[in-house]
Amino acid sequence: MPEYKAPLRDMNFVLNEMLAMDKHYQSLPGCEEATPDMVSAIVEEGAKFSERVLAPLNQVGDQQGCQLTEEGVKTPDGFREAYQQFVEGGWPSLAHDTEWGGQGLPESLGIVINELVGTANWAWSMYPGLSHGAMNTIEAHGTEDQKSTYLTKLVSGEWTGTMCLTEPHCGTDLGMLRTKAEPNADGSYSISGTKIFISAGEHDMADNIVHIVLARLPDAPRGTKGISLFIVPKFMPQGEGIGERNGVSCGSLEHKMGIHGNSTCVMNFDGATGYLIGQANKGLNCMFTFMNTARIGTALQGLAHAEWAFQNSLDYARDRLQMRSLNGPKCPEKPADPIIVHPEVRKLLLTQKAFAEGGRALIYYTAQLVDKVKLASEEERIEADGLLALLTPIAKAFLTEVGFESANHGLQVFGGHGYIAEWGMEQNVRDSRISMLYEGTTQVQALDLLGRKVLMTQGESLKRFTKVIHQYCQSQSDNVDLREFIMPLNKLNKEWGDITMQVGMKAMQNRDEVGAASVDYLMYSGYVTLAYFWARMAETAQRQLEAGTDEVAFYTAKLTTARFYYQRLLPRTRSLVETLLSGADNLMELDETHFRF
Repeated sequence: MPEYKAPLRDMNFVLNEMLAMDKHYQSLPGCEEATPDMVSAIVEEGAKFSERVLAPLNQVGDQQGCQLTEEGVKTPDGFREAYQQFVEGGWPSLAHDTEWGGQGLPESLGIVINELVGTANWAWSMYPGLSHGAMNTIEAHGTEDQKSTYLTKLVSGEWTGTMCLTEPHCGTDLGMLRTKAEPNADGSYSISGTKIFISAGEHDMADNIVHIVLARLPDAPRGTKGISLFIVPKFMPQGEGIGERNGVSCGSLEHKMGIHGNSTCVMNFDGATGYLIGQANKGLNCMFTFMNTARIGTALQGLAHAEWAFQNSLDYARDRLQMRSLNGPKCPEKPADPIIVHPEVRKLLLTQKAFAEGGRALIYYTAQLVDKVKLASEEERIEADGLLALLTPIAKAFLTEVGFESANHGLQVFGGHGYIAEWGMEQNVRDSRISMLYEGTTQVQALDLLGRKVLMTQGESLKRFTKVIHQYCQSQSDNVDLREFIMPLNKLNKEWGDITMQVGMKAMQNRDEVGAASVDYLMYSGYVTLAYFWARMAETAQRQLEAGTDEVAFYTAKLTTARFYYQRLLPRTRSLVETLLSGADNLMELDETHFRF
């Protein structure tokens, strides 16, 4: 049976040694209670819950799935009880405002806990995970009455939340949605329409479900400028509890490739009572609060599947005996050597390790930015928000792509056994595949990055981050021991700006050049971004080794993995430059009627 062990040593390395999270917390108003001792205690308790309660339910959820009954959706055995423990432990309220019953701890600490929970059991983690976006949306755009009615229950975990965007005929192109919102005499709205792919849309784990729904008012303009946002509860709030059932129901459960333990629903709104959030026809702007939260959460999914694959395939590679080392027997007393002695198996393992640990550094860095956007001074907020805008599509798309790659590598290490369900590796592959589709596909994120974030700002958004890398390279220019990392990073950082300018110039003549280059550009951006974090991790490890640490093996492994990343994975940027600069003609010149004769 597969297992999950929280990588606490590596998490602490990134949090405390590389990012100096303790100093970060003390620099933010309201975060003074997030002392190193408190943070350590919270993370350790989160690790215990994830390892002991959630991880054993991962395969249970996959095998049993969810069932739609006359009473509603039934989740797999143990899911509801685990959620009750989660709520009793105060986990949903960790990083939310004390005004609504939260503990007032930093958002970044909540993201760290989400890594533990999500890696242990991604399908289960989606039930409380989606509530965070609903809470953030209501807190940012809701009225005081809406906040007092819904936030307390959502923050406590008594109620959960969803977001309802997609319809059968429209996914990313939300301008085509048809769900209607008719005004009622009492100021509420009657919501009618069908939404699909609604994760955690119906379940038995919480008393109520608060749906955040996009719909159109009768006089709304066409397209995305005519979309409004509504709160639609499953049960109408009544006093401190719930009253009548609202006109919203689960029509069916989607039959999915993976994440069977989470209910993905077709939701029918039949004159359901809803309440407008924010301004009429400005719903998409409000929804981006939810979507941006979800995109960082989906980036975390990429990390989760890479970490899980690495842990389990590493254990297997140490035990599985097959053939002899090419340099002679490593275990002559055994009939064969463990497969970890073979170079190609090591490449699979090191690729998973490099993506998991590099991805963790990227996500924790973005988590720091989230804290600053929320709590820092105005100048720091503006700078952090600009960096976060650029890094969010990179983190979401790049980490889910390499997370899926890592999940496949994990299965490959197992050979034929990886294809068999009992080991859990094929489940990890299936579960991870959706991450490249959630919250905008890789292609949509790539257009957002290159088109909106970079070219529409005349490169200013990119310059904000390349400046960070440039300043770091300058600070390490005299560090001879880091030259193998700093020199290529500095060169790539300059090239990043150069290729951006080349694509931008082409796009002035033909806008298809943006679409043609976008995914390769995003992947290039991801490899350079991770190179920056691996350089920082190498520097941190080198500093500890020079100080005479007694954890020589740990820090040496960091340096070795950084070297692997730079020599084996970072060269992928070479082919990406060739393809992204090759232009749109090789994609667009073939007449669509000639694809197949």
